[in-house]
Amino acid sequence: MNRDLPIADRRQVRRAALRLVRRDVPGFTATLLLNSLAAAAALVSPWLLGRIIDAIGTGGTIDLLAAIAVGAALAQLVLSRYAEKVGTGFSERVQEHIRAELLGRVLALPAATVEHIRTGDLTARGTTDVAVVGRTLRDAAPAILVSSLRALFLIVAVFLVDPALGACGLLALAGIVAASRWYLRRARPAYLEEGAARSELAEHLAANAAGACTIEALGLQAKRTRAAERVIERSRVAQLRTLFLRSVLWPSVEVSSLLPPVLVLLLGGVLLDRGQVTLGAVVTCVLYLRQLGQPIETILIWLEQLQSSGASFARIEGLATPAREEGAAAAPQGDRIEACGVHFAYEGGGDVVAGVDLTVRPGERLAVVGPSGAGKSTLGKLLAGIDRPRLGTVTVGSAPVADLSPTQLREHVVLVTQEQHLFLGTVRDNLLLADPTAGDDRLGKALAAVGADWVASLDDELGSQSSGAALGPDRVQQLALARVILADPHTVILDGVPVVPTKFRSHIAVTCGDAAVQAWLAG
Repeated sequence: MNRDLPIADRRQVRRAALRLVRRDVPGFTATLLLNSLAAAAALVSPWLLGRIIDAIGTGGTIDLLAAIAVGAALAQLVLSRYAEKVGTGFSERVQEHIRAELLGRVLALPAATVEHIRTGDLTARGTTDVAVVGRTLRDAAPAILVSSLRALFLIVAVFLVDPALGACGLLALAGIVAASRWYLRRARPAYLEEGAARSELAEHLAANAAGACTIEALGLQAKRTRAAERVIERSRVAQLRTLFLRSVLWPSVEVSSLLPPVLVLLLGGVLLDRGQVTLGAVVTCVLYLRQLGQPIETILIWLEQLQSSGASFARIEGLATPAREEGAAAAPQGDRIEACGVHFAYEGGGDVVAGVDLTVRPGERLAVVGPSGAGKSTLGKLLAGIDRPRLGTVTVGSAPVADLSPTQLREHVVLVTQEQHLFLGTVRDNLLLADPTAGDDRLGKALAAVGADWVASLDDELGSQSSGAALGPDRVQQLALARVILADPHTVILDGVPVVPTKFRSHIAVTCGDAAVQAWLAG
């Protein structure tokens, strides 16, 4: 099974960006309007300076022009500051939407996907990638918006002052355009590779940390070190690739941004000698083009961040792809579970489950026993729809278990393993995950069914803060079993769980493990 989560393409990323903008149209509109006004105010002072120079040459007064120039500068300052405040608020709200959507998508992932994906990949998308997108929305997006508007207004202003000087100035920007096109064609795949390498490195480090005792006990330090060196080398090569792209872009931009004012001065001097342009017009165009260098430099500075953020956004948006559509599979007709000719093999190995046929009817209890490695847990995952058989079928109510949507699957089959998680929050919060509509009476009955009488001894009972480290694994397991009772599926699969609540005896129940099997069957 493929362990890599998908990546959204450019079209999906554009659609997602537009969807985020539509969620806060007033904030986006206010940001755009204020930045436009600030960019327009920035054009007034250079134009007035040219008028002042011409007025001085003809002996005219400049007091009013100077006052207007100062007023325009103050207006630009106020508008820019307020636009930054509004834009930052808009960006933070968009970032909040991204985090909420990411959490919803992660929780909606099918059990099979969650079981097999690389945890480092998912962790990197939920932390590093979200942080990169958040920084872009907070810093890069407003900066690029402001700079783009300023550049557009300055180009128009230069042409309005003198078309010949404006054309000369823009011609010198061809180097920036060429370098940017070269960079953009190569940046997306390079940054996607860098993100994939970062995810693999996170996965490797997490696996080494979690299995440190096993690595030491089996003497695998050298082997794991060599594997880590390969992962680190891949990450290093990916980062050097993006560094090379930047090292080509920046010198080209630096040289190209210096040419427009120089060419305008040269041409302006010739035209001034011929009387085809005034000194004020030449000065105004030079000032405009000098100002044009700043927004273009800002855009290109953030261009790298924008490409990195685009790759991160594609990785985040890709989480929407593997989720099954609700109602995509036919609804099960009944509670009968059947496995017919089931074969299953893990990647690169032989069959660990071969030729299994079984039927579990409503009200029956099935115990699967055998030595470690016999395939008990694998069979349990097949029955729970987490794994798909290589050959044969596993159905519930004649519907393939592995094709059920997450919502359908939770209504019919629940797998309980020895490894359980306690979420931050109260005991009540952890139980309500299974049924948000349950009242305290029903929560109490579910706890009583699993023998969790200790909850009554807590300071705030159901309202007490829960912590896996404080409660211990046995009590965490009891809370997990209570959640299953609240969810009330018709089939419960217990993988190595030593204690089976009597509540489950009215359901189909399958236990995979030797512990407490005899007592369970006898009961």
